[in-house]
Amino acid sequence: MNKITVALASDHAGFALKEELKTEITRLGLDYLDLGTNSSDSVDYPDFGRAIADALIEGRADRGVIVCGTGIGISIAANRVNGVRAAVCHDATTARLAREHNDANVLALGARIVGTEVAKDCLHAFLSATFDGGERHQRRVDKLG
Repeated sequence: MNKITVALASDHAGFALKEELKTEITRLGLDYLDLGTNSSDSVDYPDFGRAIADALIEGRADRGVIVCGTGIGISIAANRVNGVRAAVCHDATTARLAREHNDANVLALGARIVGTEVAKDCLHAFLSATFDGGERHQRRVDKLG
C-alpha cells in the first residue's frame, strides 16, 4: 500500500467507529486527516460529507472514509460534489470492487449496520485495491462526471 493520506469524517452515530478506524489507519502506517465530528453529540451528516468532498477536491487527502448510522446519508452528501465517488459498502468484497470497478475515492460505512471488525476489513480492502482502469470501467466512470 502506497503512503497516502486518508481523510475521515462522521456524524454522531459514526463517531465511535471513526475513532476505531483512525487507530487502524495509524496501525497501517498511513496518515489521516480527521475532519470531525469530535463527539457523539448530535450533528448534521451533510456537513461532514461535504468536508470529506472538499478535502479530496482540494488535494488535502487521497482517499476518504465517512461514517454515519447507515452510510447512506453521508454518502449522498459527499456524492453531490463532482469528482467524489463515495460507495456505501457492507463487506470487504463491496469495498474492493468499489475501488476496482468504480474508482471510488470515498468509503462510506454504516456504524449501525457493520461491526468494527467488518468495518476494518472494508477499510483494508478499500485502501489496498486499485482501479482496474480497463476500457469498460473507465468508460463508465467517465460518465459519472
